[in-house]
Amino acid sequence: MLEVTGLTKTYKQKSVVKNVSMYLNNGETVGLLGPNGAGKSTAINMIASLLMPTKGDVLLNGKSIMKNPADLRNILGVVPQEIALYEELSAEENLTFFARIHGLKKAELHERVNDVLDLIGLSDRRKDIVKTYSGGMKRRLNIGVALLHNPKLIIMDEPTVGIDPQSRNYILEAVKKLNEEKGITVLYTSHYMEEVEFLCDRIYIMDHGEIIASGTTEELKGILSSENTLVVKLERSSEEMVEELKNRADISSVKVKDTELTLIAPKNVNLFSLVIALSEKWQVAITSIELKNPTLEDVFLHLTGRVLRD
Repeated sequence: MLEVTGLTKTYKQKSVVKNVSMYLNNGETVGLLGPNGAGKSTAINMIASLLMPTKGDVLLNGKSIMKNPADLRNILGVVPQEIALYEELSAEENLTFFARIHGLKKAELHERVNDVLDLIGLSDRRKDIVKTYSGGMKRRLNIGVALLHNPKLIIMDEPTVGIDPQSRNYILEAVKKLNEEKGITVLYTSHYMEEVEFLCDRIYIMDHGEIIASGTTEELKGILSSENTLVVKLERSSEEMVEELKNRADISSVKVKDTELTLIAPKNVNLFSLVIALSEKWQVAITSIELKNPTLEDVFLHLTGRVLRD
């Protein structure tokens, strides 16, 4: 359905998106995963025909959208990272306004506004002024605006940033429902591993403006099939122990969170013996050790040397 080829955006000789290529099949949910500042939003703006690339192209069913952006815009819904609503208006008034921009009229407009309010769970708050809404409700209405014209493709740029867990779960379930029941193709950007793992058929991992890995969740986890992940909880933190672990050439990565260490190393490295020996050397008691299967977070750490939310 959509093919991105060699997409590049340069500002003042600095490339913020570098030779990005990806594709979306009809009816897929595809994740674009990366930390803040990875270039996701810039890439999304180019894919949505809102920003011209320095190089590269985006093809919709084989035709360049740079030459014919209307072909894409007629079937596209965009959920921006920032809330794009009129806060002095009600939910119903916001949806009516944007529906008219899409050219909907009379009975069709009324029907679509009602359907969208039902879908985003705001029918009972339709007359309330948006500025009285919680952050999660505003996010849901933001999504509703993108659904008014029955798009075939939706681009969602970090739609759950800064909201409560209940609203977040509601949004995730709504996105899944749109994809599975209505067959809408979704491009979903996030820096939450669990979201893309729950929603997406395939995932692209982006860092420093580049796609550094892609595949299904299991294919990405397979990158670490020859390595072990060990989670160690210490009685207290030890900078000396952490520093020694980080300096070892046979350990792929070391992630530290308070008194918890996550270590990734080839399977031929005896992590258990090493950790116990170092804990004795630096006189740090171990409260637990767990060998676990690799996660997407582990893959990202392995590929980039930093945790996703850095």
